[in-house]
Amino acid sequence: MSEPATTPTTHDTIILGSGCSGLTGAIYAARANLKPLVLEGHEPGGQLSITTLVENFPGWPEGIQGPELIENMKAQAVRFGAILRMAHLVSIDLSKHPYELNLGRETLHTRSLIIASGASARWLNLPSEQALIGHGVSSCATCDGFFASGKEIAVIGGGDSAMEEALFLTRFATKVTLINRTENFRASRIMLERAIAHPQIRFLSNTVVEEVLGVDEKEVKALRLRNTKTAEESVLPVAFMFLGIGHIPNAKMFSGQLDLDPDGYILTHGNVFPTHHGQDIPGVFACGDIQDRRYRQAITAAGTGCMAALEVEKFLEQHGR
Repeated sequence: MSEPATTPTTHDTIILGSGCSGLTGAIYAARANLKPLVLEGHEPGGQLSITTLVENFPGWPEGIQGPELIENMKAQAVRFGAILRMAHLVSIDLSKHPYELNLGRETLHTRSLIIASGASARWLNLPSEQALIGHGVSSCATCDGFFASGKEIAVIGGGDSAMEEALFLTRFATKVTLINRTENFRASRIMLERAIAHPQIRFLSNTVVEEVLGVDEKEVKALRLRNTKTAEESVLPVAFMFLGIGHIPNAKMFSGQLDLDPDGYILTHGNVFPTHHGQDIPGVFACGDIQDRRYRQAITAAGTGCMAALEVEKFLEQHGR
């Protein structure tokens, strides 16, 4: 379904983002006859759209491809009356109600808002890396660690995220090589000491990845590395490369309008209630990876998407649709 070019009316609710949390929110809001408008954003489908086999989402005993799961959610939301629209939000004004959304050539108004714009994984942005995402290159150890069972792998990064990924992956991989571009690590002392003490983890400092080998075979075969001090190149045979260099929350447009943590994630209480200067914003809710930096799983994103939609329904009932 598509939205007309101009919309003279005020929407009951608009959902920013079409990942797992946004689409779950759309399903619940649509079943409540709110006719939610979902703005798909610059990464339609979110992280699941670049995930291959999803084996930890309940109800799929044999697993399901990430893009297929997203398409199923979209179809389910549309079936109940949700409107999906390819659009990118330029700016938003939460200082007045109904809230005003600027799409560039068009302005939308809404009585309530669900922010589900997610967080984007940080990548090395190598062509070979991008070509192998979902084929041995991953930004989620919890999601894909099982597939590395019995194999030698690499983790990129030097912060707590990289240490956590490396330690978790020792459950599956025979050897984990942690690659850091400098000899200094941003990780907390306790996390770094745990990784150093683990017999399955080895460190390569002052090293960067120049190329992920295996594009023609459509699976990671090795990494071509370069020492940043000597410029010496080498090849490290691995079957997986995991990125542990963090995520970027898609919340810049809310700076100054909502409370964010130091890394830019939306701060919430009660799972889905954002604040501004510690005060709730009536009718505005946040869900999924935009406010969850701890779990970042499809099932937890779906759960908070459900919560946000139920709160929208309650808000609109209390304030008169």
